[in-house]
Amino acid sequence: MTASTREKVTGKTLFSPEEILADYRLACESREASIIGRKEVFMGKAKFGIFGDGKELAQIAMAKYFRPGDFRAGYYRDQTFMMAIGERSIRSNISHSCTPTPM
Repeated sequence: MTASTREKVTGKTLFSPEEILADYRLACESREASIIGRKEVFMGKAKFGIFGDGKELAQIAMAKYFRPGDFRAGYYRDQTFMMAIGERSIRSNISHSCTPTPM
């Protein structure tokens, strides 16, 4: 049952403990990916990095109510949103930041 269906049936949004824990896990994973990426920039392993830490909760909430056909302008710190809708993974985040640059 989606959040919008729950609203129609009960008049309020209820999230299961499993859904809350999954969202918390996603927020933690996204934050950790940002921290790791930032460390790589500071250590000189990457030349540049923009990360999405600090916006996890808002992006997870937006992903829950975002529907196919909804319009949004992409934002360069949408890491958590993209992970929440299944369009990005930790593995893809790491592979992008670890791609060697030719000298």
